[in-house]
Amino acid sequence: MTTEPTHKPDLQEPRAERYNPHALEPKWQERWEQSGLYTFREDSSKPKHYALTMFPYPSGNLHIGHWYANVAPDAHARWMRMRGYNVLFPMGFDAFGLPAENAAIKHGRDPAQWTYSNIEHMTGQFRRMGTMIDWSRSFATCDPEYYRWNQWFFTEFFRRGLAYKKGGLVNWCPKDQTVLANEQVVDGACERCGTPVERRNLNQWYLKITDYAEELLDFSGTDMPERVRVMQTNWIGKSVGAEVTFPTPAGPETVFTTRPDTLMGATFLVLAPEHPKVEALTTPEQAEAVRAYVEAAGRKTDVERQQEGEKTGVFTGSFATHPLSGEPLPIWIADYVLATYGTGSIMAVPAHDERDFAFAQKFGLPIREVIRPQGGEGMGDPPEAAYTGEGLIVNSGEFDGLPGGKESIGPITERLEALGVARAKTTYRLRDWLVSRQRYWGTPIPIVYCAEHGAQPVPAQELPVRLPQNVEFTPTGQSPLKLDREWTATTCPVCGGPAERDTDTMDTFVDSSWYMYRYLSPHDDQHPFDPAKADLLPVDLYTGGIEHAILHLLYSRFWTKAMRDLGLTTQNEPFRWLRNQGMILGEDGEKMSKSRGNVVDPDDLVREYGADTVRTYLMFIAPWELGGPWDPQGINGPAKWLSRVWTLYFGEKTVGPEETLTEGDLRYAVHSTLKKVTGDFGRLSFNTIIASLMELTNTLVKAKRSPAFGTPAWEEALDIFNRMLAPVVPHIAEEIWQERGGTDSVHVQAWPEVDEAAATRDTVTIGVQVSGKVRGQVEISKAASQEEALAAARANPDVARFLEGKTTVKEIYVPGRIINIVVSK
Repeated sequence: MTTEPTHKPDLQEPRAERYNPHALEPKWQERWEQSGLYTFREDSSKPKHYALTMFPYPSGNLHIGHWYANVAPDAHARWMRMRGYNVLFPMGFDAFGLPAENAAIKHGRDPAQWTYSNIEHMTGQFRRMGTMIDWSRSFATCDPEYYRWNQWFFTEFFRRGLAYKKGGLVNWCPKDQTVLANEQVVDGACERCGTPVERRNLNQWYLKITDYAEELLDFSGTDMPERVRVMQTNWIGKSVGAEVTFPTPAGPETVFTTRPDTLMGATFLVLAPEHPKVEALTTPEQAEAVRAYVEAAGRKTDVERQQEGEKTGVFTGSFATHPLSGEPLPIWIADYVLATYGTGSIMAVPAHDERDFAFAQKFGLPIREVIRPQGGEGMGDPPEAAYTGEGLIVNSGEFDGLPGGKESIGPITERLEALGVARAKTTYRLRDWLVSRQRYWGTPIPIVYCAEHGAQPVPAQELPVRLPQNVEFTPTGQSPLKLDREWTATTCPVCGGPAERDTDTMDTFVDSSWYMYRYLSPHDDQHPFDPAKADLLPVDLYTGGIEHAILHLLYSRFWTKAMRDLGLTTQNEPFRWLRNQGMILGEDGEKMSKSRGNVVDPDDLVREYGADTVRTYLMFIAPWELGGPWDPQGINGPAKWLSRVWTLYFGEKTVGPEETLTEGDLRYAVHSTLKKVTGDFGRLSFNTIIASLMELTNTLVKAKRSPAFGTPAWEEALDIFNRMLAPVVPHIAEEIWQERGGTDSVHVQAWPEVDEAAATRDTVTIGVQVSGKVRGQVEISKAASQEEALAAARANPDVARFLEGKTTVKEIYVPGRIINIVVSK
């Protein structure tokens, strides 16, 4: 049995009779900061635990979603610390990006000034949240000492061929003169100015993430939710099949197919509108129609082109030759085929592909069945739908009778290779990462261009290439870097002659791809992170929203593998355990937004209820991984609970009926709760943790009016309950600890040990039936004999009145489960 500390420090101010979070929370936040309580110190005598929540963009205010994302992981990190782990729990700011630039244009403010002002305000909000964040390790990705290493990585990738520049199709706003991400295109127009977006082929910088496509499909080194694994797997999009070559008037055209077994069902080819052979294949009669179609397709994003809807296309006027039958196949262009997937062209097999079927039906193209269900009939004339399942190959010459599908893909591909018309091929939907942005507020790409030596990386000793200050934003939104001749003019690192800086900046996903490593040594000027501290890696628990499942999480996994190949780390994955929180919705069940008027301001809640109450409600409102709608009345329950907790410790013994709890009853309640709460912390089941603590509070209130009050079991209960409260409601738990004479801080105390004997009942409560109907229940020893069990049942007043005057016919006792006394009518 543990006992509470007896030394009581001088707290200078008297304890309030009623719970007052507005007095005690700022006090403890200040004392924790002054004492450095949460400053991480390396300690090899303890196992490490690196806990990290995805860092926010410094928009200016923490919303309730930030609170929801942070308070539960903070409680878990506190719990791990109490369990004896040396816990690193840092926080920073993902500070580059378009919003700051837009704010600069709109309000005439410098992006850096706007950003750092927001960071200062949000840091204060985080502190009021009562987290155990180590602020000594904080940084913003717009700090030159941080983005210097973005540039260093880029030059290292460039030297190794992982960073390269090539022409690529992009969304281009002709007014703002900048490339737009797909997310910045709304209904085919620029979200900033409303100008119709064009598709242009521009020279852009890419990172060769496709080199790691196969490795990124291996999730064995990281524990991620199944939903995230599926999303990443689909995004990478591995396809195994064959490349088949079709002769055309513009030269051989190679298409990729996952179903070489359906080759004889190909009745036309379809090319992406941007395909390089389109112009050569277009006949004079079709030139005007093709040109108009290509222009229209150029105004759509890839996402829009892949959406369901009526298929569109245009005939080029040319024909390809089927490599086996010699049949002429018309060549069309259509925007449902993307230049960025496969070879930018497909063989259309309308009988066995739904998109090809819809296209063939609309334009009257042939539909030839080559796969027939086992024992089934033909498709009929005209066919009603594409058949995409497996079956027997038909109408395919030497392949007739073979099973169509996975079983025959390999053998048929080998035969096609022998005939010289195809070769086995594995492709990926994943494209290389386009990192060029025509913006100011980002990491400058550290490349200079020399007339004699071409593109050259900026030497490491000259990094960082700093953003120029006091730049002027044009009304068009064009990047000020392009207009700053003093900044762009430089010298070639090879010959010392005149050179020009690259005026693009990096995609902000670069900033967030490796930031978790920088926390190890945030002010290191010799390395991106200190290799001597690599034993803190990987992140043990990484938490954040499911919306980052693909881009950020995939990019960070790629970056870790690239750093491994640079010799910077031995890790294959950036995080060991990933979990996603749900979303707090508005009271109306919709996503919170100012336009809907359903936004909940956490600062207002803290002013009214205190941080501990807000923390409690956010962990109690729903299963953390699911989230749910905000209930403005629901927070009153946690507020009342904390007042009861305060009264439990500091209020007078309440007046009321005496309870019958014994010391054994009390110890069972405390240790069984401790056992459940301990398990729930390990499962990140925060709502059930709160529920268990509330239930134990009820028991302790009863115990205060029972023989257990004032006993060693009572003192043990208060001590263990105090420690269980500490991760969840850190301020009130600290106040209770100190008022009860605790030394140091409750947050450096050990998590209580479960007394398994106390947590296990020697008795069991069993329902008693009379002739099959439950009439009462009895509590008996687990070792009770049948005679003892039946005697206890008959002695129960609720049961006895149904036995009075009746003759017992049969008595049934199933140990630990049920007693049934059957009586005559």
